[in-house]
Order: sequence, then C-alpha cells, then structure tokens
Amino acid sequence: MEAFIRNEEYNLIRQQAYNLVNGHTAANDRSVVEALKSLAMEKVLSVFNYVNKEQQVLIEMIRDVKNREEAELFLLKLHPYVIPFPEVTQQTVKKLFPKAKKLKLPKVDNINLMEITYLGWEDSGTNKRYIITKHGDRLIGIDGTFQPIHQKGICTLCNRLEEVGMFLHEKKGEVLGTFVKRGNYICKDSVSCNQNIISVQKLHDFIDLLKK
Repeated sequence: MEAFIRNEEYNLIRQQAYNLVNGHTAANDRSVVEALKSLAMEKVLSVFNYVNKEQQVLIEMIRDVKNREEAELFLLKLHPYVIPFPEVTQQTVKKLFPKAKKLKLPKVDNINLMEITYLGWEDSGTNKRYIITKHGDRLIGIDGTFQPIHQKGICTLCNRLEEVGMFLHEKKGEVLGTFVKRGNYICKDSVSCNQNIISVQKLHDFIDLLKK
C-alpha cells in the first residue's frame, strides 16, 4: 500500500487517538465511549477526499484504541504511510526566493520529511525567516522578518498555544516607493509547529494574505 497520509492528517489522527485514550480513562458509560469512537472516526475520515478499502481498514483500527500503549502501536502502524515532504534543493530555494542571492538551504538531513507540513528556517545573516510549503501541486515560498516576543500566544499556522514571534512580510505598495507590511504571530519553533498543525487551511490563508 502506498503512502496516503499527509503530516497534518497524521497529527489529527494522533490527536483523536489520544482523545480516545482520555475518553476511556474518564468515562465509565459504554454509550459515551461508543459516541467518542464514532466522533473520532468521523473527524479522521473527513480529512480524506477518498480512501480505498485497504486504507479504510487501517484507519478504522483507531476504534480499538483504549490506552496509551495501544495508541502508540496504532500510530506506529500508520506512520509508514505518511507522505514525505517534497525534496527541497538549493535550486528550489533560488527559484522560490530569487532576491535572496546568498540564501542557504537548511540542513535537511536533520529534518524528518515525513513530519513536516512546511519547511521553516531562519537566515542569521539577514534576520529573516523563510517558509516553503506545498500549495496545490506546487511548492511556494514566503519570507519575512521574525521577532520573538518571549511569551506564549496562539500561532496563526497551527492554532496552538506556543512560544511565538511576529512574522512580517514586506512587499512593494501600489504607490511608487512605498511598501506594505503584513504579518501575524507564528511559532518560534517550526518543529513544534509542524507537530501541532492538523490542517493546512490556516497556513495557506496566511500565505495568501501576505502575497496579496
């Protein structure tokens, strides 16, 4: 069976698996547990446009999760079917960020491509953060300054409470010589953000806003 689960979908499935663990711990009523199982299945299947019979059988194993050990075993069975993030090369970086002449690609050898929805890194020389993600069938990139605020807040990309900073993207305004800055708070740690993200919608909406 080929890989068919994206990172953010895997994260959502993981979230629902541990919700079931908590449900089994807190609820003694069998009907409540069955309702939680049905809700988990509904949320998990809703993220897929289509699953074949074999894929559905694999996903529906979530219904058997009762404790943390079973959740971890279920997730281990799912993980080989996660689609890795597309390979990013130095040529990809040059194409997506043509104005950043000396920008270097981060060490992707240290990044598990099966565990990211977007690739984010900072260039220490320019104090800029660069983000690459897949939008439709192509890779897109956005850059901006990033200023940590040294406190927790809701990340625009993953919608979780994490240590955040202000990401600001600058582009030319309609009037000659003017510039427009747009941005919002995003996770300081891109790795944590990628582990938290359960939908690409907010990520895509944010990038679309910045590129207007």
